[in-house]
Amino acid sequence: QVQLVESGGGSVQSGGSLKLSCKISGSSYKPYNPYCVAWFRQGPGKEREAVARIDRDGYTRYIDSVKGRFTISQDDAKTSLYLQMNDLKNDDTAMYFCASGQPGLWCHDRFSAINFPYWGQGTQVTISS
Repeated sequence: QVQLVESGGGSVQSGGSLKLSCKISGSSYKPYNPYCVAWFRQGPGKEREAVARIDRDGYTRYIDSVKGRFTISQDDAKTSLYLQMNDLKNDDTAMYFCASGQPGLWCHDRFSAINFPYWGQGTQVTISS
């Protein structure tokens, strides 16, 4: 099992910044083994979409709409996941979730919600003009 708990959401004006955090724990999560963790979001009336992902070795992938604005990272212990969000836009308004793939597996082409069996409860990010 893998447990994930997000924090750091809030309301900011367009152009502002926020940093989301996600604490990762659980008996199945072994930071020295391959893994893939990610941030997803679901805006009002929209489907859940991947935002960014990172693997044990620090390889990252982003969706085009956040490239150059968002940065995914982990702490040295690899028990916390972060999403630094800069130059926020109204379209970034969403519930943000951190998610983990099956422990022991690299990311490969996995960038859809169905490939991530473990989820946090979400943290709301609201951008105003």
